[in-house]
Amino acid sequence: MTSESKQLLDSVSELINKTFPVPARFRSKLPSDIAELSKLLTSERGERSLSYLTRPNLLSAYLHYFLPWNLYRLCFLLPSLNILLKPDDIVTDIGCGPLTLTSALWISRPDLRNIPLTINCIDRSSPALEAGKKFFLNLCESTGDQKNLWKINIIKKEIDFRKVSLKNEKPAALVCVINVFNEVYEKYSHNNTEKLKFTAANAAQLLYNEALPDASILIVEPGVPQSGKFISFIRSSLLKLGRESVSPCTHKEKCPLAGNEKRWCHFVFDTSKTSKEILRLSAAAKLPKDRLVLSFIFTGKTINVTSGATRIISDIFPLPGGLFGRYGCSARGLILVTGGKNRIDKLSSFDIIPENHISISGDIDVKSRALIGILK
Repeated sequence: MTSESKQLLDSVSELINKTFPVPARFRSKLPSDIAELSKLLTSERGERSLSYLTRPNLLSAYLHYFLPWNLYRLCFLLPSLNILLKPDDIVTDIGCGPLTLTSALWISRPDLRNIPLTINCIDRSSPALEAGKKFFLNLCESTGDQKNLWKINIIKKEIDFRKVSLKNEKPAALVCVINVFNEVYEKYSHNNTEKLKFTAANAAQLLYNEALPDASILIVEPGVPQSGKFISFIRSSLLKLGRESVSPCTHKEKCPLAGNEKRWCHFVFDTSKTSKEILRLSAAAKLPKDRLVLSFIFTGKTINVTSGATRIISDIFPLPGGLFGRYGCSARGLILVTGGKNRIDKLSSFDIIPENHISISGDIDVKSRALIGILK
């Protein structure tokens, strides 16, 4: 991100407090509401109704806690993607919630602010849509953009991924689905691979039908094993439709993690430099975060990537013999990138290593079945 984008992102919590002030009598309850919503989104998701964001206390918890964290997650990611938009292009955001992607684009891609765009924000929750539009307009004002060139269409609609069309929406130059599919596949048994594949194929067809021939498609999910598995299946389905993943994948080969029950594609971002306000609220809700994790896939125009490059897809971990490693994904398959702690520690999740910077030993790691590579 640019320094201006980082500064704007760090001011988000303050802007949320101004846009959605919590009355004094309810302020002390906000951390417990955040904790309740966190349980509904994770360990107690089976008890969550589809209309959970229509409850005022849960919507407030979402706006004050989950919205800023989701903005951080997206703003770390978006500048690295080759999102090319031209005047009068359409962006379709399916299951947009409080317009998180729209706000993240505004914050992290200031180069797009002067381009007239139509953004179709589709969600089943009217309160979330209205709150998101209100926040976005205040965000624009905070950057001095009184005359916003983006036309925001908020569309209340149920999304059924068993169907392959949204109907009545014009094909878009960018189609996005952020933190939505997990609400579908979380209901399946983790062993129900066929159901997951079927859902991924249907979803890929829907996204394909909503996108222009040269459009980009972005899917972002929580960085948990089931998400990684789903991302792998939807990548395969999109590839069959001619939509090549250009990030995080560095190749068109079969996903090396497909069918791997213990490894999954996910990326980690450090939270130590996020705003003090969101860290304070996290601590008050007893939900401290030291990192943000996501799984994603982006199709579009290829950025120049060294042929045979390896994408780092894990944290650092110790190995026998005083070595350390990180997993990487490449056209050659899953690679265990090894070396001394100082060298491996300098790598980060999401980094790309050129082919000539790794020496493949020919040995296979017994635990992961990955090729063993030595960082030169």
